[in-house]
Amino acid sequence: MQSQNAIALLRPFPRFPFYPFSSRTASAHHHLHSEISPVVHEFLYLLGKCPEDPAKVKAIHGRITVTGSQAERASAAKLVRVYVGLGNMEYARQVFDGMRSPSGLLGNVLLNGYLKGENFARTVELFEVMRLRPVAIDSYACNYALKACSGLSEYEGGMGVIGLAKEKGFWKDRFLGSSIISFLLEFGKVELARKVFDGISEKDVVCWNAMIGGISRAGLYAEGFDLFFQMSKCSVTPSPITMASVVRACKNMGRVEFGKCVHGLITCFGMGSNVLVLTSLVDMYCNMGNVASGYFLFATMQVKNVVTWNAMISGYIQNGLVKEGFELFFQLLKCSAEFDSRTILALIQGCAQIADLEGGKILHGCIYRNGMDLDVILSTALIDLYSKCDSIKAARLIFDLTPHRNIITWTAFLAGLTQNGHAEDALELFRHMQDEGVTANAVTFISLIHSCAHLGAQKKGMSIHALLIRNVYDFTGLLITTLINMYAKCGKIDYAEMVLRHSVVKRDVVLWNSLITAYAMHGFCDQALAAFHEMKREGVSPDESTFLSLLTACNHAGYLQEGISLFHSMDRDYTIKPTEKLNSCFVDLLSRAGCFLEAEAFIKQISSEPCSSMLESLLNGCQHNKNIELGIQTGDKLLQLGVANPGAYVTLSNIYASAKRWDMVDYVRGLMKQRGLRKVPGFSSVEYGNSVHTFFAGDQSHPNWSEVSRVLGNLRLLVESHGYVPDTSCVFRNVDETMKVELLWGHSERLAIAFGLLSTPSGSPMRITKNLRVCVDCHSVTKLISKIVEREIIVRDANRFHHFRGGKCSCNDYW
Repeated sequence: MQSQNAIALLRPFPRFPFYPFSSRTASAHHHLHSEISPVVHEFLYLLGKCPEDPAKVKAIHGRITVTGSQAERASAAKLVRVYVGLGNMEYARQVFDGMRSPSGLLGNVLLNGYLKGENFARTVELFEVMRLRPVAIDSYACNYALKACSGLSEYEGGMGVIGLAKEKGFWKDRFLGSSIISFLLEFGKVELARKVFDGISEKDVVCWNAMIGGISRAGLYAEGFDLFFQMSKCSVTPSPITMASVVRACKNMGRVEFGKCVHGLITCFGMGSNVLVLTSLVDMYCNMGNVASGYFLFATMQVKNVVTWNAMISGYIQNGLVKEGFELFFQLLKCSAEFDSRTILALIQGCAQIADLEGGKILHGCIYRNGMDLDVILSTALIDLYSKCDSIKAARLIFDLTPHRNIITWTAFLAGLTQNGHAEDALELFRHMQDEGVTANAVTFISLIHSCAHLGAQKKGMSIHALLIRNVYDFTGLLITTLINMYAKCGKIDYAEMVLRHSVVKRDVVLWNSLITAYAMHGFCDQALAAFHEMKREGVSPDESTFLSLLTACNHAGYLQEGISLFHSMDRDYTIKPTEKLNSCFVDLLSRAGCFLEAEAFIKQISSEPCSSMLESLLNGCQHNKNIELGIQTGDKLLQLGVANPGAYVTLSNIYASAKRWDMVDYVRGLMKQRGLRKVPGFSSVEYGNSVHTFFAGDQSHPNWSEVSRVLGNLRLLVESHGYVPDTSCVFRNVDETMKVELLWGHSERLAIAFGLLSTPSGSPMRITKNLRVCVDCHSVTKLISKIVEREIIVRDANRFHHFRGGKCSCNDYW
């Protein structure tokens, strides 16, 4: 029966068989605890005028100094209190300093005045003056001084105050004890705070709140719940602050059943209308993804403050309900309720989620119109917004105007540069960041490594990796995944393997996927399949991304049957339903292998109205296999769908050019212009020294162009002497054959190779990064160059890696 009553206690709403924190005796509580301890522990886990004339002040000050009579001292004390009440601390201090023997009580008045004005330095200074004069110091004076040390983040100074309080024998006073506990917990001294707490004989609710709130903020949520239960055993009734701390602990633990149980207790305690407690519940439900419950509480609240509105608006934004967040903001405006910078911050973050540039600009203007301070938090949010909206100039302007930039601000802008393709600028920004002595965090390093991967800057990436090792950085799964991706994109697949093999982090599906993806982009299908089987032997189940990488590996290597077998095993063996990406990858596998009938049948089987991504895969296969007729049919379907990918238009234009249908080439290009799409210019880059050199097709702007041109001319003579015959079929322009050959020798990868041969040591591997697919003729030329100069040339194009060595390529001419 008792266990049934205990279980009933755990019901989340709102009827309880007994009041769990009533005035029972301690022994009764102990008896209850001993009988139902397992259930109780489950509950813990569930659960401004002008001042006086200055001359007059000085006259009174002088008389006090001269006479020091009791009457004068009384007048001076009154004057100090008046000036403190008026906020004129300088006059109050003048009078206090002129007194021969001011009382400790009067010193406390001044200390409190300084503290209220957040003049922490003056508070500490006055406390030292009182100690030296000496002026009687009591627990209140120590309390004020300790809070000032907290405001200054002065741990040593605060410990000095605590030592003095211990020496004078009033450190166990519950009023001062609460402040000591809060101070110690603020600096992470949990064990010491617990000793102080245990030493206080008569703990009031303020003392319990300090300990419960502080220990929960330290992330010790189970201990916080344990203290909450002990508080009930001591017959101390919790306050709204107590319950708000417990609710925050539930939120941070992510245990919704605990939160509901605490919600039920709040109702029983009669706190169902308390703004602080209900706001914390709204925040908790929204953070746990239960927005409906959060809004229900919000809507039923009779009194709401700005924190309440912010909690609900932020809750919508955090859960991706940006539209609902803005609708609630408009409702706030209609109610003429107040809003603050936190409201605007949440809305800016919402605009960043959906890349709403215009909405973000309006909010930016709202900050200035309402006289808000553009602090570092708002500035960082705006930088993130403009970066995600591809407005990097605006992001840079905000960054440059932010006066007190912190690591989050630097990282936000650095990540924005990386996301918008400004990888070199991101690396340059990191150099400035180091010059200013700003310590990078995990997100900073991840963004930097992404920049190195984008540029193929292996040396930069390795130096950042070395920096992480030297600083004994915590290598999380995400950081290891990023390093594997970086080394793979820099052509160092062996380094990518070593990063995974030597990592101390448990190898989950994400880590295995990163290695399989690395093999796939290099066309190493056998290694990708071997890693897949090893992953399964370790008991790690594959997911959608695993099969996407495996199909890509099969596609790059021409492993048609293996790819078909893997695709059909997804649903059969792992209950993974094919997504649009997987279906498109499968179409690409079939069409690239020339299985067009099978690809078309598969597309019709999936849907009567195929998606654009599957048609684009079929179109690419048509171009690869020169299936002009099917390519034109597929391209026409894509044009009807109004596809927004400029690559599809370029591919269709190239197919028409192969068929010598120049009128349709002009039509497709005109359609691109009409729809606001533009062809991405081809470029190639090569790393040399501490910088990355980038070349565009036909580019002669490089400072060393004369030497590059000379090397390029020599290469042309050498490859022609080895039997090279230009393949102009990949020049999709209506010009004569001679011009087509000249255009081929202006391709960006050839310029990058020439510069690489000119600037890198003889015999060393050369790494080229190209943003578009390597053309057939450049592929043939690079094979010959690798044989002639006896060097390995690693080219990363938009699709995959090509390792050229001794006149052969790792792709076996299938890409």
